[in-house]
Amino acid sequence: MFRSKLKTIVLALSVTMMAVSLISFPQESVDASIRGLDMWWEIVFPSLLPFFIVSEMLIGFGVVKFIGVMLEPLMRPLFRVPGVGGFAWAMGMASGFPAGAKLSARLRQEGQLTRIEAERLVSFTNCSNPLFIFGAVSVGFFGNAKLGVILALAHYLGNFTVGILMRFHGHKENKKYKEKQKAPSIRKALSALHKTRINDNRPLGKLLGDAVMSSIQTLLMIGGFIILFSVINKMLFHVGITAFLAKGIEMMLTMLHFPVELSLPLISGLFEITFGSQMASQVDESTLMHQAVIVSLVLGFSGFSVQAQVASILAQTDIRFKPFFFARILHSCFAAFYAYLLWNPIYVRFYSNEPTSNAVPVFNFGDGLMSQKILNSLAEIGPLITIFALMLYTIILAKRTLAK
Repeated sequence: MFRSKLKTIVLALSVTMMAVSLISFPQESVDASIRGLDMWWEIVFPSLLPFFIVSEMLIGFGVVKFIGVMLEPLMRPLFRVPGVGGFAWAMGMASGFPAGAKLSARLRQEGQLTRIEAERLVSFTNCSNPLFIFGAVSVGFFGNAKLGVILALAHYLGNFTVGILMRFHGHKENKKYKEKQKAPSIRKALSALHKTRINDNRPLGKLLGDAVMSSIQTLLMIGGFIILFSVINKMLFHVGITAFLAKGIEMMLTMLHFPVELSLPLISGLFEITFGSQMASQVDESTLMHQAVIVSLVLGFSGFSVQAQVASILAQTDIRFKPFFFARILHSCFAAFYAYLLWNPIYVRFYSNEPTSNAVPVFNFGDGLMSQKILNSLAEIGPLITIFALMLYTIILAKRTLAK
């Protein structure tokens, strides 16, 4: 009872403090809201919407089941999840946060995963996509495309390591999979695909409409969290809480022989990865190696903003959030370790002629980098895609409301 009352008081004080901060810094809160809205409006919505819709269609048509049967001999021994986890893993890496959580929750709702298997799967299928790592962070913030190689290697190696470790999660609650592993059978996979399509007897129009509705609803929720945490991060910075928390981080950085100036970007990155990565790129007192380690840690942790999005998605199922949060801590540690470990053998050896600090201008976009070109294109046509999708969502919702 005491813990419950204490939690109520803490939550009430936090919300009250947030309200007071918004009143005290109205212009800063508006600027932060616009920054979050721009990110969602131009990049997040148009880049994630196709993945979400296609994923829903692939599940409905049984293609995911087909992939699951084919990948069963690989995913079971490595991660102790069904083969359909391979689809969620690939889509999560391709589309980025929080696609892995949405697909894991969707597969759980379909009954293709047990709760323990879903918790294992969601722990390593949420990661940054290559477009964000190479385009936004490496080129956009650091002006150094080669840095993306180290960040991507550290991020995905850390992600793989987390998946291997999380295979031991729930070993007492979940019975060990004892079925003998067999070679992939195309006939069996095709049979599973056909049965799944027959069981899902929705017409094509209904299936497509449901995919659009579900995807846009999820993206609207994601947009709300992005704007909210953009404001929270800004308010914490202006009221001095970020600087206060950074003082505690400075001791740890000193012990690791890292510049204490990276403490503020690290704290900011724990709340929102984009803001934290940008701040880390602007620390002139640090070497590029130290910045890469901190950014890798931030990307692995994903930020409370992404974690809140995942928590909201998982709340629609019986999947627990605690294993996911524990996996994020592991991922941040492993990603930072791999970035430090690979720096000399990869970056120094192959890119030794590159600058070793962030002396290059921030937002120095490379003309020849494909990922940055895609980001620029999204920023130009992204709002049009968002408007069209929202109009389509409104039309479908209106038709279904009138039909009832």
